[in-house]
Amino acid sequence: MEENLETINQLLVDVFNDILSIEESELKKSRFKDLSITEMHTIEAIGMYKKKTTSEVARELSITVGTLTTAINRLVKKDYVERIRSEDDRRVVKLGLTKKGRLLYRVHQQFHIEMVRAVLTDMEDTESEALIKALDNLHNFLLEYK
Repeated sequence: MEENLETINQLLVDVFNDILSIEESELKKSRFKDLSITEMHTIEAIGMYKKKTTSEVARELSITVGTLTTAINRLVKKDYVERIRSEDDRRVVKLGLTKKGRLLYRVHQQFHIEMVRAVLTDMEDTESEALIKALDNLHNFLLEYK
C-alpha cells in the first residue's frame, strides 16, 4: 500500500507538470504564441457557449475580480475576448470569446480530448469507472482547500 501511495503521488505530480509544460510549449510554437498559459486558462474559463460575468469567471479561476480585470484588458487588446453589455441591464457586462478566442478554445479542447482518449486506451468500462471515482475523490479533496 505504501509503495502504491508513493507511485501514485509521483505520477500525479509528473502528469500535472507534464500537462502544463506541454501546453506552454505547444502554445509558444502555435499561432497563439502571444498568450501565456494563464491567459489560455482564462479563455478556457470564459468558455465558448455561455456569456459569463467577470465575477463568475473570477470565482471559477479562484482569483479576485481585480486580477481578472487586468487579464481581461490584455485579452481584449490581443483580440481573444470581448466585453458585451447586457441588453436587459446596460450596467451588466458579460465576457465572450472573439473568433480568435473561439479558435484557440477549440484547439485547446482538442488537446484535452486526445489526452483523455490516451488515458482510456485499452481500459475496460470498470477500469474507467474506477478512474472516474478516483478523480472525483481527488477533486472533492481539493475543493476543501479552495
